[in-house]
Amino acid sequence: MAVNTSAESPLPVGEVSRLIGGWIDRLGAVWVEGQITQLSRRPGAGVVFLTLRDPSYDISVSVTCYRQVFDAVADVVSEGARVVVLAKPEWYAPRGQLSLRATEIRPVGVGELLARLEQLKKALTREGLFAPERKKPLPFLPQLVGLVCGRASAAERDVLENARHRWPAVRFEVRNVAVQGVHAVPQVVQAVKELDAIEDVDVIIVARGGGSVEDLLPFSDEQLIRTVAQCRTPVVSAIGHEPDNPLLDHVADLRASTPTDAAKKVVPDVGEEYERVRLLRDRARRCVAALIEREERGLAHALARPSIEDPHRMIIDERADHVADLLDRGRRCLRHQLDRADSELTHTHARVVALSPAATLKRGYAVLQKADGHAVRDPGEVEAGEALRARVSEGEFSVRVDT
Repeated sequence: MAVNTSAESPLPVGEVSRLIGGWIDRLGAVWVEGQITQLSRRPGAGVVFLTLRDPSYDISVSVTCYRQVFDAVADVVSEGARVVVLAKPEWYAPRGQLSLRATEIRPVGVGELLARLEQLKKALTREGLFAPERKKPLPFLPQLVGLVCGRASAAERDVLENARHRWPAVRFEVRNVAVQGVHAVPQVVQAVKELDAIEDVDVIIVARGGGSVEDLLPFSDEQLIRTVAQCRTPVVSAIGHEPDNPLLDHVADLRASTPTDAAKKVVPDVGEEYERVRLLRDRARRCVAALIEREERGLAHALARPSIEDPHRMIIDERADHVADLLDRGRRCLRHQLDRADSELTHTHARVVALSPAATLKRGYAVLQKADGHAVRDPGEVEAGEALRARVSEGEFSVRVDT
């Protein structure tokens, strides 16, 4: 219910605290899950004080319970344990403090944790966070490697020593964080974000040694999984040993079974690369030598051809013979054409001579011509006493028509 206030008619602090307490009192009991970060059991005290924390969101709330409630689980519950409590919210008006009054505490067993992790895994799988196509390839030779690990831990030592042994020039940007407990998730998330924001970091390794299921829970936290999924930099998961399989292994771009294995997969071995370069160089030499040998054989074969071995004979001698043959052929063709033309000319001349008037005259004939030169073909063309010229083979003479 809203309260009407103004700067002229404000509510006293006590009234505000009382109203808040009234609202909280109307809330019923709820089941709450969290991790115990602080536990206070004072000898002789009838009340036990706890701090319950949500590691995913870095939120804590105070919890109180009677000693007999806590004694029922005192043998299996300690700081760092995950529990489920049935509690009713309470408001302490003098200090304005919210707390939970627990009436029942239940430890969260390994079976329950695994079941919840399996549910979370299925939900994230449906979202596609574990899809193979999301995996980013690792660079062949990272210049700067980001490392998230515990301070002075065996995992840090294994990664640094093995990586520098394989490639001495590799550099590391290390973020030391808590790798278990209530502070693990926010610190690991912050470290991954910081390293991902550095442009020079080529790959990020999140490393931790082996541990129990409870110890590895921070690396299955949903907030961390989503943070890794959003990274632009490839992330390598090196959590635990071979049997351990937190959800970080599924969302990471590469899973390494151990921190040592992560160093081997991220950084190439300088000796192996030298050997690979030597083998490739030898292979290149053999390929070049084989190519040169093949080309030399081809060149020798080409030089052995007659056209290359004696180009003068091929180009001049053979062509000269060909030119001579063509010349002879041309002469024969021309002579044949001339002979045929001469024969035709002789035949034509003979026909012309045979058909000419001179030939007729030689046979004893004469041609009579009038004074104007026209030949007489019809007796009716002349008159008696007309003078004509008679042309014979050997000359001509004058004649006169008698009748």
